[in-house]
Amino acid sequence: MITASIVTYNTSIEDLNRLINCVLSSSIDKLFIIDHSEKDYIHKYLPDSNRINYFHNANRGYGAGHNVGLRKALELGSKYHVVLNHDVYWKDKVIAELAKYMDAHPECGLIMPNILYPDGSIQYLCKLVPTPGDLILRRFIPIKSWQTSHNRNYELQWTGYDKIMEVPILSGCFMMLRCDTIRQTKGFDERYFLYAEDVDLCRRIGEVSTTIFYPGVSVFHEYAKGSYKNKKMRNMHIQSIIKYFNKWGWIFDKRRVRRNRNCINKLKK
Repeated sequence: MITASIVTYNTSIEDLNRLINCVLSSSIDKLFIIDHSEKDYIHKYLPDSNRINYFHNANRGYGAGHNVGLRKALELGSKYHVVLNHDVYWKDKVIAELAKYMDAHPECGLIMPNILYPDGSIQYLCKLVPTPGDLILRRFIPIKSWQTSHNRNYELQWTGYDKIMEVPILSGCFMMLRCDTIRQTKGFDERYFLYAEDVDLCRRIGEVSTTIFYPGVSVFHEYAKGSYKNKKMRNMHIQSIIKYFNKWGWIFDKRRVRRNRNCINKLKK
């Protein structure tokens, strides 16, 4: 069984229905929609399908919302669970292809497809384990030449994104997870309200299994970068960064150094 979850918050019905149509056209057996909107309105617009379960919950954050779906997936005995942003969509048999890879590679606990902007250009969402400079300096130093040079390494742009790679950090906009691995790692850390929860989960999954970028199939992602435009979301981003480094270490993080070094060495062979 394959399950999936979407966390919504005043989400566009048009975007949501576009994603639901992708899900219902795929090999996903059950979709959990966790709605954090103030008003319970989304369910009125959902298609009538026994493959969709809707929950209207208090807003405790993105990771906490997806944990509702993850717990339901484990209760149902799902083999794989897909974490989705509301603004992703796809055209091909993405889910079946990713499941096929995971079936053939039981050591894989997390897989992400190629992520594209709506115009078809690549979103560089494969990353090394971040240092404070990666998450703070590139966010607040608007020197384009420095950011271009830095991002080429941090986002592994030099690899070409044209081969299957084991990558330490993958984006939370589309994560296909092995449920047995989630039983080990306990899902998202709910101390993060928004941002950094995917980085934290990738690190924990990467300690017990492989985390794979699979460019054989692609999904589209609108990628609004809300924290760059909204002061409230920017503050949430900063708070999450602080929580992340308080947990994993600001300067001294031997596991970060080892994971990044191993990743780069493997990719350069």
